[in-house]
Amino acid sequence: MDLFYRIRGEGEPLLLLHGLFGSADNLGGIARLFEEQYQVISVDMRNHGRSPHDGGMSYSEMAEDVIRVMDKEGISEAYVLGHSMGGKAAMQLALSYPDRVKKLIVGDIAPVKYGAHHDSILKGMQEVAEQSPQSRKGAEEILMAYESEPAVLSFLLTNWRRTEEGTWAWRVNLRAIVDEYHNIAAAMHGGPFEKPVLFMRGGNSEYVQAEHRDAILSLFPQAAVRTIENTGHWLHAEKPDMFARAVIRFLSS
Repeated sequence: MDLFYRIRGEGEPLLLLHGLFGSADNLGGIARLFEEQYQVISVDMRNHGRSPHDGGMSYSEMAEDVIRVMDKEGISEAYVLGHSMGGKAAMQLALSYPDRVKKLIVGDIAPVKYGAHHDSILKGMQEVAEQSPQSRKGAEEILMAYESEPAVLSFLLTNWRRTEEGTWAWRVNLRAIVDEYHNIAAAMHGGPFEKPVLFMRGGNSEYVQAEHRDAILSLFPQAAVRTIENTGHWLHAEKPDMFARAVIRFLSS
């Protein structure tokens, strides 16, 4: 699949892979902090943003999509940073194509199988799609019954957009996400990836736990874990400067 992506800055290539329900736009703030030192390639993952829709959502497919971007741009090897779902895609990329990844940064996700974290959100998004309100405010009123956190609501609603035909719809491929959620929650396999890896976790997040240590080291024996205190799952958005400094220090070491 040919993904949508944008390039900014100059230097060694650094690929940014966003999480579930996100897009390259959500990593724009971080991209700006990196672009003075790196050529930053921010992609819209399949079924997200401006990228094409498809029924598959496996991490092997996502990794192949990113390899296609690298090949198109003539990039033989790159630094790769992924958050959440994008972090799992980045891990699979490193495990499947280790010669194409120079160093890996994983934002607040472990290479393990997760439970159904998004059941309520997905039900709410399906309800919005069924009722098809013709405004973002109308979608918010429906979705509030399923998700009460304002920051999460605001994030999700960036995907409720007016189409070229003039009606409103989800920009993400909701059907594929629902049908393929078992693949999105799946554990990583392959490897091991023997190059340096930095796992960045939010101090208030439950996504990366001490119990995940063995799973991380079995696949990524050179991994280190860094905690950014007083942040949650979106640690790169909550403390972008601290996050960026840690990443740059890791990449330049």
